[in-house]
Amino acid sequence: MDYLEFDAHRPLDLVLLGRIAIDFNPAYSDTVKEAFKPLKEVRYFEKYVGGSPANIAVGAVRHGMKAGFIGKISNDQFGDFVLEYFERQGIDTSHVTRCRGGEKLGLTFTEMLSPSESRILMYRNCIADLQLSVDDIDGPYIADAKMLLISGTALAESPSREAALKAALLARQVGTPILFDIDYRAYNWKSADEIAIYYAAIARQADVIMGSREEFDLTEALIRPGMTDEESASYWHGERAKIVVIKHGMQGSTAYVSDGGSYSIKPFPVTARKGFGGGDGYGSGFIYGLLSGWDIQRCLEFGSAEASMMVRANNCSDALPTPEEVRAFIAEEKALYGEMVAQVAPDGAAGPTSEGGA
Repeated sequence: MDYLEFDAHRPLDLVLLGRIAIDFNPAYSDTVKEAFKPLKEVRYFEKYVGGSPANIAVGAVRHGMKAGFIGKISNDQFGDFVLEYFERQGIDTSHVTRCRGGEKLGLTFTEMLSPSESRILMYRNCIADLQLSVDDIDGPYIADAKMLLISGTALAESPSREAALKAALLARQVGTPILFDIDYRAYNWKSADEIAIYYAAIARQADVIMGSREEFDLTEALIRPGMTDEESASYWHGERAKIVVIKHGMQGSTAYVSDGGSYSIKPFPVTARKGFGGGDGYGSGFIYGLLSGWDIQRCLEFGSAEASMMVRANNCSDALPTPEEVRAFIAEEKALYGEMVAQVAPDGAAGPTSEGGA
């Protein structure tokens, strides 16, 4: 069953709206290797473009897709770094604009304590990405895209939240499917009610909703708290969503589709370098599959594989793989661990999955 329809004549495969940041990760190269240690002891860092929607944009072009971005960056050297990086990657930057009030890009310092324990230290005062305004939202640009991804962090403050809401309404007008990546980050939010109000507003416009169980709980707090995964999927299918993806970390993820079917997968086992970045790879791979017209199970497999590839890497943008690298990884993992993809039962329900965590 085709759950989404994409206009093949549109010039852009994906337009993303949301956060662009700068990541500083403990150095891990041929010349300098900062071992697992507290952030206060790290002396050498590597600088990368960061922010989940920015990373997914990079992943999209690595997969051969044409991607554009709607976002705000600082009017300084870090803004130059981001803009030049996007352009080198092949991301359309015609709707990435500069702040004029001195606002700065968010800085993320990552702490890698062990393969299973990571933390981040954020600097997000006077932040650039949340200065996106309704004037930055261009209907014809959204109409040029086969899909629009809206990141939940764009809803944390005005004027960005109004810009995201406008983009969703315009996407509905021009028939651009919306993927809502809930992408919860505690920073900048003022209250749980705010989160629930704005997340639900975008979720009701979305054709695909993707998030963790915690993120769905936040979204549904003023609707019906404490829903199970199946209840959440049923509720959002009753709104507009065709596909609802609920992630449970090392326990795997399940995609619930509007015809009542569900498909599950477990992570591919790897030795992790960090505990973050997997969601960016997951999103890149899953979206690539959707836009390629794959069945949902194959989309999940590609997304799960990329998630595992990303947690073993030292960064979240430069390390995003090509489709050929993902296929090679899947083949290698299956040779080592056997078939790990959930088998779909005859009635469309997901069958058992083997164990294994990233």
